[in-house]
Amino acid sequence: MPKPIPNNDFNNIITGRRSVRHYDENIKISKEEMLDIIKEASLAPSSANMQPWRVIVVHTPEGKNKLRPLVQFNTGQNDTSAAMLIILGDTQSELYVEEIYDSAVEQGKMPKDLRDKQVTQIMDMFPLLPREIKIEVAKIDASLFAMQLMLVARAHGYDTNPMAGFERDTIVRAFDLDDERYVPVMILSIGKASQEGHESVRLGSEQITFWR
Repeated sequence: MPKPIPNNDFNNIITGRRSVRHYDENIKISKEEMLDIIKEASLAPSSANMQPWRVIVVHTPEGKNKLRPLVQFNTGQNDTSAAMLIILGDTQSELYVEEIYDSAVEQGKMPKDLRDKQVTQIMDMFPLLPREIKIEVAKIDASLFAMQLMLVARAHGYDTNPMAGFERDTIVRAFDLDDERYVPVMILSIGKASQEGHESVRLGSEQITFWR
């Protein structure tokens, strides 16, 4: 069971979320709590439950110094946040399929015959997909995870900012991972706001909805 969290008011979580760019540098997030946040965000849905999201938690001075020249106009978030979370998509997420589905059987969440059928279907198809399709799937699923993480962070009393402005061609290699396997999706800064983010305007639902 997830641990109790400070804010269980869903309306407040979604209406009060802001993109925060300035953080209280004195507020840190423990490794234990960060792992709790990531675990709760990992309840997000994914294609065939393959969970292709991966996270680099950049929280040490050394890590932030390495990241700083790669985040372009987002150095303020890098310098003041408790951590910068580099969200990646794993294009080889099928390597975990058997572990995931075996655990589902062991925990009584799936019958073994269904496990065998689904694992066979996935392994017959996914490894043969073109890399660009694997990247697209991984990015969609990792984006669902990232959005959920932002809301989970709010529930834990923290603020975030999603960023697309960074050096996509070099960031994975910079942190010693295989850039053929892992693709960058976005970066989330996380911490406690020192300045509130601005409230923004949204288009009305009737403007973005097509009825047929």
